[in-house]
Amino acid sequence: MSSQPPGPHTMGHAPSTLLQRRLEQLNRIGADLSREQDIDRLLESILEAARALVGADGSTLYTVTEDGHALRFAMLRTHSLGLRLGGTTGNAIDFPLLPLRRPDGAPNDTLVAAFAAIHQRTVNIADAYCQQSFDFSGTRAFDERMGYRSQSFLAVPMKNHEGELIGVLQLINALDPETGEVLAFSADDQSLAESLASQAAIALSNRLLITQLERLFESFVNLINVAIDEKSPYTGGHCQRVPALTMMLAEAAHAAQHGPLADFRMTDRDRYELKMAGLLHDCGKITTPVHVVDKATKLQTLYDRIGLIDTRTEVLKRDAELAALRQQLALRPVVDAAAEQKVQDALQQELASLDGDREFLRRCNVGAEAMAAQDQQRVRDIAQQRQWRSPAGVQTSFLTADEVENLTIRSGTLTQAERDVINHHIVATNRMLETLPWPRHLSHVPEYAGGHHERMDGKGYPRGLTREQMSWQARMMGIADVFEALTAADRPYKSGMTLSQALAIMRRMCDNGHIDPDLFDVFVQQGVHLRYAQEFLDPAQCDL
Repeated sequence: MSSQPPGPHTMGHAPSTLLQRRLEQLNRIGADLSREQDIDRLLESILEAARALVGADGSTLYTVTEDGHALRFAMLRTHSLGLRLGGTTGNAIDFPLLPLRRPDGAPNDTLVAAFAAIHQRTVNIADAYCQQSFDFSGTRAFDERMGYRSQSFLAVPMKNHEGELIGVLQLINALDPETGEVLAFSADDQSLAESLASQAAIALSNRLLITQLERLFESFVNLINVAIDEKSPYTGGHCQRVPALTMMLAEAAHAAQHGPLADFRMTDRDRYELKMAGLLHDCGKITTPVHVVDKATKLQTLYDRIGLIDTRTEVLKRDAELAALRQQLALRPVVDAAAEQKVQDALQQELASLDGDREFLRRCNVGAEAMAAQDQQRVRDIAQQRQWRSPAGVQTSFLTADEVENLTIRSGTLTQAERDVINHHIVATNRMLETLPWPRHLSHVPEYAGGHHERMDGKGYPRGLTREQMSWQARMMGIADVFEALTAADRPYKSGMTLSQALAIMRRMCDNGHIDPDLFDVFVQQGVHLRYAQEFLDPAQCDL
């Protein structure tokens, strides 16, 4: 089965010259295989290189299934039929798996590829139709359906550096280069195919190992985002949407033919690096306290302290009622209806005043809009003018200093100290990412991820970088981060803006040096905002 017939299809050529040329070709193929990064293109290169190297008409590449119990058709090519299945062709292979064992556990030695895989040795067959040791019924059915004649077969096992089987390379119908006649595969053909299979197995194993490591890394990155998501539902969507929007903007910039971004281009490695940076851009939020990230109202900490103000208000109302009752009792036994009515009116006025202050403080606690200066002053007046008796029996201000500070926040729900805590996430992000031993093709991840809160005018954080000090990619992430934040509908303190509102704000941000104007022009002119809206926003927000 592994005999090595002579090579009649090499006659008419100087053997040493032909062999030297084929060896040189083999060396070039090995170098090309080591450079290929994409698995499908790598498999195609292996298949086409093998077919060309030995002058075969057909070639099939099998890979071992994850459980190691069968071979799957990875790719199939038949040159004379123009048949191309699998890989980047988009033509799926619907052939069944080739089991390596029979139902009773015995080796499945009746199939050529399975035999080569099981026994890990090359099978060289001059004419399949004359071969009794193997079952070629499937081959005959294929030939009949396609009007083809499968004759010579060469099945070569592919083993990695640890001697583990990873696939089988099968070549069909060696062709005489001058006459096109189908011949048996020669000893030189077999030797070259085995050498190529060995090189291909190493290249494929390396690529698979790298792919597995990349998937492990991506899974770990996603795990971090899941942890942030579980920690706070208000940031989980952000961690997924910003990378998607960043890549949309990057592709639009890549496609630009005119303007400042006409020369901006990305390779697949560049795309992967930017994608990873996008996924990691907020990894530092894993260190941010939940009560700050999720602060939906001004008085919220681990709970909303507006309930304490409600309680104090009720205490004051009861105190007022008790005071009124005492005054009314003091009028006894003399009945003075006018005096009693005056006490009752004063009580109702005080109760209404307390209820009014409570409703006002409740509105202040929401913090969705910018707070007017007179409202801030009213909060301070309430704190100074109203007193209540604490559970300890101490007469004290109705509002604590911390409550006054929170209730007078002009915009949003965060105090400056809490904003500093939120802003620290980018410091934590940089610290976390810069400590990792990034490979060369991911070396810019810390810079891309860590720059999305910088501004073009140098007033951003954490480093105060200017536009000229930042890469296009970092600036892209800044735009994506802002647009997502403006349109996000899952924040605890606001509803999502419409497209027109968000773009109007971002245009002003361009004018005041916050975001990059050239990238924003691409963002709008290339319709990046519309593609993002179609995928991520509520239809009610899409007013353009």
